Amino acid sequence: MDENSRMQSRDAGRRGSRSGRAKWAAVIGGAGLAVYGITRRSPLGMALAASGGTLALVSATQKRNTQPLASTSLLINCSPHEAYRFWRDFQNLPRFMNRLQSVSVLDDRRSRWVAIGPGGKTVQWDAEITDERENEYIAWRSLPGSDIQTEGRVEFKEAPAGRGTLVSVRLEMRPAQGMRSSTAGFFNRGASFALRQEMRRLEALMEAGEIPTIEGQPHGRRDLVTVAMRVADPTRPIPPGSNLKDVFTEKRRMA
Repeated sequence: MDENSRMQSRDAGRRGSRSGRAKWAAVIGGAGLAVYGITRRSPLGMALAASGGTLALVSATQKRNTQPLASTSLLINCSPHEAYRFWRDFQNLPRFMNRLQSVSVLDDRRSRWVAIGPGGKTVQWDAEITDERENEYIAWRSLPGSDIQTEGRVEFKEAPAGRGTLVSVRLEMRPAQGMRSSTAGFFNRGASFALRQEMRRLEALMEAGEIPTIEGQPHGRRDLVTVAMRVADPTRPIPPGSNLKDVFTEKRRMA
């Protein structure tokens, strides 16, 4: 290895080391802030707990090189036709995607999506189906003038031995021209984790007709960090117009 290659290797190693230290510093700092906020037992304290919990969770799950892409696959006990028809009616998507507030079908190819963005503000985009094959796949993308640039594709493949349908989803979000990148960044943080959770809710809907929950059920004693993580769940954003004091009081009760 020549001298230039060795220097590049050392530089890459130092950058990776600094990135790793920064990541764990954010995790520890976020967890500390969450614990401090919970001990205050006040609306401000709960807000600090939520912020710290979110920081710790996102930092722990974030990859070193964050790409505006999320993808996952899940085996669901239904036929490709059933999965395709359910997804093809885009109005079903908010039933299992927590960040989506609504999807309105405009015509056979176009739809309007409204999601909960940073600070509870709504983010809106119009999308069109770019390609599809019945019972096999659907691809879509946002139209010009949208708050965010997004592309998606979902595929439905019959599993061997009649074991159901393998549903594979790929989502990509980028800032639209003239828009702040923080909006796309909000949706990209922990995107793969959020998408995986959403697919599990889809599985429950397709197989049982409802999404199970343990909220409100009795549980054993939890440590403060676990409580903070449950209070600050980035996969379930707070809708606009909510009373934050009431929201944090209810989340704390459920945690």
